[in-house]
Amino acid sequence: MPPEHPHGTWEQVPAGRWEDAFLSGNGRHGALVFGDPHDDRVIVTHHALVRPDAGPQPRPPALAAQLPSLQDRLLAGDVSAAERFTDGRELRWVRAFHPAFQTRFVRDSLVWRGYRRTVDFATGVAEARCGGWHSRVFVSRADDVLVQYATAPGLDGELSLDQRLTGAPARLGVGRGVVLTAQGAQLTLRCRYPQSDTAYTGVTLALVDGGRTSMGRTGVRVDGATGLLLLTRVRRHLGELDAATEAAALGDLVVGDGDPAATYAELLARHETPHRAAYERVAFDLNAPRTERGLSGSALLELPRSHALLERLFAAGRYHLLSSSGALPPRLTGLWTGEWDTAWSGAFTTDANLNLQTASAVACDLPEVTQAQGALIQGQLADWRDNAREIFGARGIVAPAHTDGESGHAYHFQRAWPMHLWTAGADWLLTPLVEQAETTGERPAWLAAAVTELALFYEDFLTRTDPDGRVVIVPSYSPENRPANASWGTLNATMDIAAARHALRTAAAWHPGPDGDRWSALADRLPDYRVNSEGALAEWAWPGLEDAYDHRHLSHLYPVWPHHDINPYDTPEWAKAAHRALELRGAENDSAHGHLHHALVAARLRDAGRVTDALQHVLTGDYFHRSLMSAHYPRRDVYNADAAHTLPALLVESLLQSTPDRLVLLPALPPSWARGSVTGLTTRFGARVDLTWGGGTCTAVLHPSRDAHVDLKTPVRGPGRLRLAAGEDRELTVRTR
Repeated sequence: MPPEHPHGTWEQVPAGRWEDAFLSGNGRHGALVFGDPHDDRVIVTHHALVRPDAGPQPRPPALAAQLPSLQDRLLAGDVSAAERFTDGRELRWVRAFHPAFQTRFVRDSLVWRGYRRTVDFATGVAEARCGGWHSRVFVSRADDVLVQYATAPGLDGELSLDQRLTGAPARLGVGRGVVLTAQGAQLTLRCRYPQSDTAYTGVTLALVDGGRTSMGRTGVRVDGATGLLLLTRVRRHLGELDAATEAAALGDLVVGDGDPAATYAELLARHETPHRAAYERVAFDLNAPRTERGLSGSALLELPRSHALLERLFAAGRYHLLSSSGALPPRLTGLWTGEWDTAWSGAFTTDANLNLQTASAVACDLPEVTQAQGALIQGQLADWRDNAREIFGARGIVAPAHTDGESGHAYHFQRAWPMHLWTAGADWLLTPLVEQAETTGERPAWLAAAVTELALFYEDFLTRTDPDGRVVIVPSYSPENRPANASWGTLNATMDIAAARHALRTAAAWHPGPDGDRWSALADRLPDYRVNSEGALAEWAWPGLEDAYDHRHLSHLYPVWPHHDINPYDTPEWAKAAHRALELRGAENDSAHGHLHHALVAARLRDAGRVTDALQHVLTGDYFHRSLMSAHYPRRDVYNADAAHTLPALLVESLLQSTPDRLVLLPALPPSWARGSVTGLTTRFGARVDLTWGGGTCTAVLHPSRDAHVDLKTPVRGPGRLRLAAGEDRELTVRTR
């Protein structure tokens, strides 16, 4: 990777903290690479590693019989009625995500000279060099194996698998195994959770070049080697796991007679083909100076107004998002953590965080991410049906606000956060999959069925009406806020209205005929949004409920983003009210996701100034580690993927927006982005777009995959129409000022 290469980052010292370790992953296994030439450590993670609780997994509370009474009380004006809508259980968080162990090779001695560590986003390889030592680490997308390869004139030291990571349970049952082989060794680490039949097992196959192995104090002693290749997998399981079978599977990856160099090259080639193809579909360029592009990541972070920093964070965000998406989409921590006491269980929070992280997947052409989100949903649909039936007495599906990735049951109840009342989650989680279907023109059968089930839920749930015959959403909840004059569970949250309307209209469009007509009619009976006394879109459309502005969530702006129900073109008066609501919104505790959510809404409302201000707040707030993974709060407090994964979505939303019948060019271009380009973006009407701007003009080259007839919106041009023909490129040049 050349110094000015924008598709990677580098540092001059090893990672001293796990948060600064460079990252690799394939959406199942993850690796945190420290790059220490003396104590060469790599923390191994896996999406399936969640710590079991004592006892059976909680089910949703059986509250359906109490629902009519709750609705009566709320409609009668009892503003705290929902606080008693519970089965009395104590709050129980979802099961916590945790790391597996770290592979360690502690060398006897080394010569410290010319240290540098890098990660190449296009290959997924994290490297480190020091003197004659060279280490390379990646997680194979093709073979689902963590690959480590180190070379040096003399590799003498101890190799081990070490489970002693911060917060590991004192009563974790640990068993080890070492088998010496003709080619090197096989190491096994088995960890049984306290008071559980569940365990996880790591197996590492070590291939040694030019040296010998012997039994060590904690693992394997290596002497006189010039190359050391490690192949590692981890499995979570019930009962025993046949480590020999796992080792044999790793052995099947070995090339020839066990040549480490040849095996590494073969594994890298197989991995790089799908990884590079996905990563390189989209590129973002702000014409940053070559000298700034050559800076280390930590040096760039000291230049918050640098275009090179934005280029690198865009590239890193796509890389980390791709690397953490596979069996599941990214967690709050992506796919990585170095400690067991992960904030908020390292789970999936679906009332904003996961949805923000995956917001760029469709436009940035990462179907791997939407497929991972689809895998999460498909694996939980049965639990979502339980939520609808047990809590609301309805058919269909209701998504939880928190999940560990396995259980999809909604059972998070606190007086201040009654998450089980929230009904908008399924619509938000399904939205990127619906948009992906619009982009490709293909509707998976399971997705069409899920859209139908969501419409069925609303049919059964939306039975209460106001004196004008409009549907009332009751109970209703706006994550994670409350009215200034009422409790958290209430009526007609704007987000709930928008989600129900979108879900019903999507189902109606996908199912023309009697069902579609019925769902469309129900959508038309939903309440209008409300403008409060300050001219702002109200967070609750029920008369008398007062807004509470200082909050990190912007749930009431859901009809602006991620949806286009309110926009400056079709609904300018509602857009004006939404903009006023954005102006009044506080930042509460400075959560990174709050600032970027604010900016995404501002981009939809064509407010480049607010986009710039929110973006600069994040770039100047010390939210990014040297790994270019982000934190939840300023000053790198709480490792969290929200900012890192959401940033590409914001940059793209500022440059291009699309619906099935509209293309918007440069809707919120920050003034400082005088020149630049972005290539490979996809649209919901089935065309790829390459954009170049500068000098007062913008050129867009459209590559349509199907015929389309769309409205065109530009910074200075009035309404226009585009007719696109499949396979016929179309070039447009428009003025930007």
